[in-house]
Amino acid sequence: MRKPFVAGNWKMNMDAHAGVELAKAIAAGSVNIAGGQVDVALIPPFVYLQAVASAVTASHVAVGAQDVYFQEKGAFTGEISPAMLKDVGCAYVLCGHSERRHVIGEDDAIVNKKVHAAINGGLLPILCVGELQSEREAGQTEAVVSTQVKKGLAGLDGERAAAVTIAYEPVWAIGTGLTATPQQAQDVHAFIRELVAKLYDAELAGAMRVQYGGSVNAANSGELLGQPDIDGALVGGASLKAQEFLGIIKSAV
Repeated sequence: MRKPFVAGNWKMNMDAHAGVELAKAIAAGSVNIAGGQVDVALIPPFVYLQAVASAVTASHVAVGAQDVYFQEKGAFTGEISPAMLKDVGCAYVLCGHSERRHVIGEDDAIVNKKVHAAINGGLLPILCVGELQSEREAGQTEAVVSTQVKKGLAGLDGERAAAVTIAYEPVWAIGTGLTATPQQAQDVHAFIRELVAKLYDAELAGAMRVQYGGSVNAANSGELLGQPDIDGALVGGASLKAQEFLGIIKSAV
């Protein structure tokens, strides 16, 4: 049985005080809701990682980073290594979020390097995949997602691939207020699981968690997370409000 996993990606939002207060509220509020039945992670900007990690130290809430670089150290101005993230309390890291792909310009090869670096550094990568609106309208969803999954996991054996969570986030639904229907989301999640079974085996595919992301909120999360192949959510804007995010966590129980 896969344990649901709800993660809140704060993106480029919050300040130190507001971030700590939000983290404390989520840590306190999720104790009775989750009861150990749901994994919860907060993913703040780099500069607030240490403060947020300290704020949730005594709770079951984990902390993740929004990105990582694929070198251990060196002359890479502005980049953050896996060891640095571990040092400030990170357990998870996003790899290949659509905003990194489509705004910053990262390609599948870079995303794959980051997945490897994360695992090598003792972090749990969340590999983000998803299609543009134009690609969905052209019937290319499965082709796009297949390529991103295959290239994102390239070079990983089954043991290392087991460290990965996949987050399916249709790009057209991120921050737009649009959300894939539960059936649309379920269809792609099932496709991803079948693909992982072909790349590895049915046991790994059955154990790997696949989150949904894209304008998830407390109102729509119940039906989305109730689908058989959806194992939680990667939440954007709704993760910036404690009660909204706690509502999503409750939906995952």
